[in-house]
Amino acid sequence: MTSDSAQHPSTDQHPSTDLVAPIAERRPFTRSHHGDQVNDPYEWLRDSDDPAVIGYLEAENAYTEAMTTQLAGLREEIFDDIRSRTQETDLSVPGFSKHTDGSAYWYYTRTVHGSEYPIFCRAAAADPLQPPDVDGEIAGEQVLLDANAEAGDSEFFSLGAFSVSPTGKLLAYSVDETGNERFQLRFLDLESGKRSDEVIDNVAYGAAWAGDDHLFYTRADDAWRPFQVLRHRLGTDAGDDAEVFAEPDERFWVGVGSSRDRDWIVIDAGSKLTSEVRLLPSNDPESEPRIVAPRRQGVEYQVEPAGDRLLILHNDGAEDFALAQAPLDSTDHDQWRPVLGHQPGVRLQEVDAYAGHVVVGLRRNGLTGIHVIGRDAGGELGEGWDIDFDEPLFTVYPSASSYYASPSIRLSYTSMVTPNSIYDYRVADRELILRKVTPVLDHPTRGGYRSDDYVQTRDWATAADGTKVPISIVRAKDTPLDGTAPAVIYGYGSYEIPIDPEFSIPVLSFLDRGFVYAIAHIRGGGELGRHWYDQGKTGTKINTFTDFVACARHLVDAGYTSVDRLAARGGSAGGLLMGAVANLAPDAFRAIHAAVPFVDPLTSILMPELPLTVTEWEEWGDPLHDASVYAYMKSYSPYENVAHKDYPAILATTSLHDTRVLFTEPAKWIAALRQTATNGPDRPILLKTEMSAGHGGASGRYQRWKETAFDYAWIISQVRPG
Repeated sequence: MTSDSAQHPSTDQHPSTDLVAPIAERRPFTRSHHGDQVNDPYEWLRDSDDPAVIGYLEAENAYTEAMTTQLAGLREEIFDDIRSRTQETDLSVPGFSKHTDGSAYWYYTRTVHGSEYPIFCRAAAADPLQPPDVDGEIAGEQVLLDANAEAGDSEFFSLGAFSVSPTGKLLAYSVDETGNERFQLRFLDLESGKRSDEVIDNVAYGAAWAGDDHLFYTRADDAWRPFQVLRHRLGTDAGDDAEVFAEPDERFWVGVGSSRDRDWIVIDAGSKLTSEVRLLPSNDPESEPRIVAPRRQGVEYQVEPAGDRLLILHNDGAEDFALAQAPLDSTDHDQWRPVLGHQPGVRLQEVDAYAGHVVVGLRRNGLTGIHVIGRDAGGELGEGWDIDFDEPLFTVYPSASSYYASPSIRLSYTSMVTPNSIYDYRVADRELILRKVTPVLDHPTRGGYRSDDYVQTRDWATAADGTKVPISIVRAKDTPLDGTAPAVIYGYGSYEIPIDPEFSIPVLSFLDRGFVYAIAHIRGGGELGRHWYDQGKTGTKINTFTDFVACARHLVDAGYTSVDRLAARGGSAGGLLMGAVANLAPDAFRAIHAAVPFVDPLTSILMPELPLTVTEWEEWGDPLHDASVYAYMKSYSPYENVAHKDYPAILATTSLHDTRVLFTEPAKWIAALRQTATNGPDRPILLKTEMSAGHGGASGRYQRWKETAFDYAWIISQVRPG
């Protein structure tokens, strides 16, 4: 392994100066709120049915392609890096499931060389503690669904539900063939292999069986808010499906699932701050759902049916959440009894109940963890213990099993230098058994992957207000720490979503070219508990941006890189971060990649009919009705604050069919930057739009690798010396 840049061809960072960037037409449009009148000359870019809008996006795509044509060889190199290191024909570690008719199966997915999508399979099972060997053929394999055949010639394909019926004889699955996250629900007879003519259009994510004759699913409104749970009886017209629950409060999203013991249909309604759960017995699917505890503003709770009782994960008087238990017929929070009390700084995140044990996923000191609670023969909860791991930085999550009587816990473990590893933890003897490490194949020129060739560290930056902000950093062992190495820093910082230290085959394409790769665990995320989130949302949102700048400056001050060799990346709400820091500290970065970026947040949050509006008011504030929120959001909105100054080189990538962050936002932002920024030709401002994808980009794995190669090649061209 080497990070010697001399092994790689240099990249010409200066394409032809004869290229002319598209200039978007400026059309009069006035927005007026709270006495503030704003001229928004690019608002016309909102209408995807307007040929002029499509023409502009296509012109930007052509310009971006012309400006990056000299990177074709490097893009191919990076694509080959990813492909050569990935075991393309592979299978997941099988998971055990036992059905109500007594049958038992191992369920798993296969990938095949040259195919974009997974193949869903199963094979008859006997002992839940002895999964089949993942390195060989599995006897008696049955293909349930080949997603490649299902996708056919579609440019985009995604599954929104994949649910096998309680007897194991039927499959309900839903497909999206445009990227707009509106699905068609389909049914498959797993005994005959025939697909039913019965379909249900325009459904949202998820599906839950009650017996083999009733299926529950959700539907979204025009603002793409899942608001309704419907019940379908197989063999009947979908137009006659009964409404089980409808949520009138536009802040709340609705989801539906089934309990692990298959006794309950679980209906969740939740806003960013408040939740309410209903249960409906699976053996009486046409009954009315029962509220477990009425909603109270600011109280969030999850319900996990645990055989003879309910487990409740909640924040009632517990900022970082506590675990309680309640009777099966619970209807009020007064019936909750403590299991794990609140510990400030220990954020309880999820709970999974099994017949013999309970698994709690948590966060402590900025890292994930697993806590196990034993159950006796009568189901009573005993003492708990943590599962320990050796690395200083790691990420571990429980992979929930559908088998309620499972004697073991399936865990997914990784770090910045350890490929994703699947373990089974046998609860009875507290033994960890390694089932699989995701292969990293030999590179044709750099040889095999060895974790000892890389170093991961945890540093702490000091934010503007004195807060210590963690940074996870990985580099090749021989990468110098004298400021000469190029670097990439990634950030998100919203919705209490943590960006944990994980292994990535694509990131090796940076590391083996001498890069330092860093993740900034900034406020607004969930890395350090609920308070970390609360200090980076609504009226404290600017902390997210100043934290990221502090992390970037720390990398320079500590000798990891220099300003002219530092690139920043972020997507979605992390794209807002990219736009905000570009305005706030353009001198801190050489280049910025903003993916599906939320860079016109004020305009979007002022429009209740859009997906990112009413449900988002508890995250960002309500600028439509509150003048102070309006002024605060306007102060940091990237689009509102584009200025006449030099910016880093900027690449914005988006998708035409994205329903979460509309393509309009990056299109307007790039148009404003192109008009106002004073960048020279060595700091291009580019927009690339996928014309047949959604929020997650391309759906097939090879197409995703090509997107990644495009983005990485551009970053390398901007920050690595030629």
